[in-house]
Amino acid sequence: MRPTTKDLARAAGVSLATIDRVLNGRPGVREETAQAVGRAIDELGFVRNLSAANLARGRSYRFVFLLPRHGDQFLEALVERIEEAREGVAGDAILVRHLRVLDEDPHQTARIIAEQSPDMIDGLAIMAPESPQVRDAINRLIERGVEVVQFVSAQSLERRIDFVGIDNHAAGATAARLLGRFAGAARGKVLVVAETMNARDSLERRRGFDGVLTAGYPDLVALPSLETHGDAERARRVVRNVVTSHPEIVAAYILSSEARAPLEALRELCDLSRIVVVTHERTRYTEAGLASGDIDVVIAQDPGHLVRSAIRLLRARSDDREPIASQERVRIDILIKENLGAGGAPAVRADSDPAGPARPP
Repeated sequence: MRPTTKDLARAAGVSLATIDRVLNGRPGVREETAQAVGRAIDELGFVRNLSAANLARGRSYRFVFLLPRHGDQFLEALVERIEEAREGVAGDAILVRHLRVLDEDPHQTARIIAEQSPDMIDGLAIMAPESPQVRDAINRLIERGVEVVQFVSAQSLERRIDFVGIDNHAAGATAARLLGRFAGAARGKVLVVAETMNARDSLERRRGFDGVLTAGYPDLVALPSLETHGDAERARRVVRNVVTSHPEIVAAYILSSEARAPLEALRELCDLSRIVVVTHERTRYTEAGLASGDIDVVIAQDPGHLVRSAIRLLRARSDDREPIASQERVRIDILIKENLGAGGAPAVRADSDPAGPARPP
């Protein structure tokens, strides 16, 4: 039988009220009494039933996903998975909601983070481009007692906090390896497009991509990254300028999460089926591109896994528990036309940088 709090009180020689104070970190317990309870926990192998304890105390968890205001189909998929998870965890007294309020202005993002407090939420999952203002706001929020998870896009924080997403350096390296293999004996330039290079995921993908392409495929030269800022007209303008200046483009790597705007701009200038195209994230648009042959490879991550992992991490940290690292590792999915499948499950996965060991996010 699993040891109960009554068994623990009997073994430690204290009352149930004292056990409750020790387990919940409340004051009013002498050091020697707390040590006696600790020894009894070790001897009995006591594991606290947090769900039951939370139910008895009427405790609930309040988690918020803070997302960009603007975004295309990948953001829509994340929101759909958040709504699914919200209904699924409601029975465990976990309240989940999302706010699409973040713009590219780091000061505005920092202000929104500053408005959060332990009175309002227990945990925050944030997806935002990296900036000093956002990093400082996250650090202050943690100091106020709110748990924070970096969601999809990470910040270079001094303190180590949880990140939910793929290893982006490995993802970029994987993209370069596949693009080089698909290009075969072709010689020429590679168009590289990002939404913004202020996002750490884009920087890591570009570093991984350049490392493998430069070392393994000297006949392919990656051009400087173009930034669309999520604007279709800007994407059309910058892509047209580069393609006009570099007619020898033989491949394109879209390293941001949304491929539609840059590829539609590129489609106006050339036949996509005649160049190698590698993109990120599975959306309705990239699925259609794979099926038509306009896209050769999609490097993806499961939105549902991202959302569920963020919720599990926030709950573990709220309970002062160490999460199960292997459970939260988000894998890199490699999609090609032939493995889309009826159920949509990818048949190929990559877990590390093909040019070397994977780096932490």
